[in-house]
Amino acid sequence: MLIANITRFFLTTLMALVVFGGVIQLWMIYAFGLLFGIVAGFAIPAETSIVPALVDEQDLQAGNSIIMGIAQLAGFAGPTIAGIIIGRFSNIFIGVGIAFAFDALTFVVSAVTLQMIRVKIQAGSAQAARVKENVWASIQAGIRYLWTDKLLHFIFTILMAVNFLLIGPIPVGIPVLAAQRLPEGALAFGLLMSAYAGGNLLGYLASGSLPRPDGSRLRLIMIALFGGFGIVIGSLGVIGSTWIDFGLLFMLGLGNGFIAILLMSWMQTRTPKEMMGRTMALLMFSSTGLMPISQAIAGALSKWNLTMLFVIPGALVLLMTLWMALHPDLKGFSESLIATQSEGSG
Repeated sequence: MLIANITRFFLTTLMALVVFGGVIQLWMIYAFGLLFGIVAGFAIPAETSIVPALVDEQDLQAGNSIIMGIAQLAGFAGPTIAGIIIGRFSNIFIGVGIAFAFDALTFVVSAVTLQMIRVKIQAGSAQAARVKENVWASIQAGIRYLWTDKLLHFIFTILMAVNFLLIGPIPVGIPVLAAQRLPEGALAFGLLMSAYAGGNLLGYLASGSLPRPDGSRLRLIMIALFGGFGIVIGSLGVIGSTWIDFGLLFMLGLGNGFIAILLMSWMQTRTPKEMMGRTMALLMFSSTGLMPISQAIAGALSKWNLTMLFVIPGALVLLMTLWMALHPDLKGFSESLIATQSEGSG
């Protein structure tokens, strides 16, 4: 995490310099995005994996809620601050350059705080063996572990399917929907994305503060939430009211934030420490790694039929929910989640 932040400091500083110098070109932006994404590919799994080493097991769900909630707040504040900085200058190069310079300073602050963290890591044979593994062998070991753990495999499959179906229509379809069907246009786009982000934030906070439901109730909640995801996404393709869509996306974000904390915390407590980084990396791949493919498909669907861009993923999520509801591992998962909570509080 420390190395990633230092690297991102140099990348954003370099971007600030080329913008200030007025020599910025499109290929530089592509290169910056690529390098920044590669670094994030190392940083994000590390950020997720370190949480169990910082808080007690019984506080893990609340810890994840706080961290993901703060990240959501940063997602609100960052674009707003950047917009204010850029808008204060008539010369856009100066405004954008200052925004990049300010961003670079945030990585310095983050690096300093990271340097202050102390995590006790116990030496063991598994860790010694991991040091000798090359990268490819380490990836293979993580995939084998995920594949052989029946419940982890089951939850990972669900998350990968839902993420793939939803991470395309929301960022690609919402702006097109706002531009073509909603009378408020750009205002509608801002409202809808804010509703989804605000719902996620509230869901994170609710999941971290509310008591965990028992096994049977949790199964019903999961079925209802994932089924609701499918209904909401499908409805966006046929409803032309900004405020109804606002409410739907808020509820979608609320459910997504709530279940994300539950599932993340369960995976962290179930996974052995020596496999934590690999498992979290695979989890991140199931969301952000598949994003380019999902968004490319969503873009093609939006050109063909905007309604189908939402209806097809919605129907597929409902089918996936039916499969999940009938799968015997759903009961095993809910029982494992409750058992984990009992052990952590005992």
